Amino acid sequence: MKLSTKSTYGLRAMLAIAMKDKNTATSINDISGAEGISVAYLEQLLNRLRRHGLVESVRGPKGGYILSRRPSEITVADIVKTLEGNIYPVHCVSPKNGPLSACSRGASCVPKIVWHKLARAISDCLESITLEDLCAEAIRIKRRKS
Repeated sequence: MKLSTKSTYGLRAMLAIAMKDKNTATSINDISGAEGISVAYLEQLLNRLRRHGLVESVRGPKGGYILSRRPSEITVADIVKTLEGNIYPVHCVSPKNGPLSACSRGASCVPKIVWHKLARAISDCLESITLEDLCAEAIRIKRRKS
């Protein structure tokens, strides 16, 4: 299973915003320069994150983006699910599909046990990490380099 650049770049952008003072908007140009992500792609990602209530846009000369909630309230799962949609490893374990709809084998599909466990592990991992956790790690790394 492989996540797309939507998730990796989106998480980097969210972390860049979270690392700023909460009252200071971060411009797309600042994020683009620091993270090496094109402005056009960032606009797409940040618009989607804004529509899903994870960031707010600030207009004006000091405009840009701020988090809509505290970093401790935004999980990696929030970001990945917003940008990727379904994060299930195989179609048949997605709750949107119902328990039997995607597989002709239905309840007799033994491998589905593996896919359910994998889906739960992925979800648990992504839900357990917040932007606050990542900010703390970024600060630790920065201190080590100094």
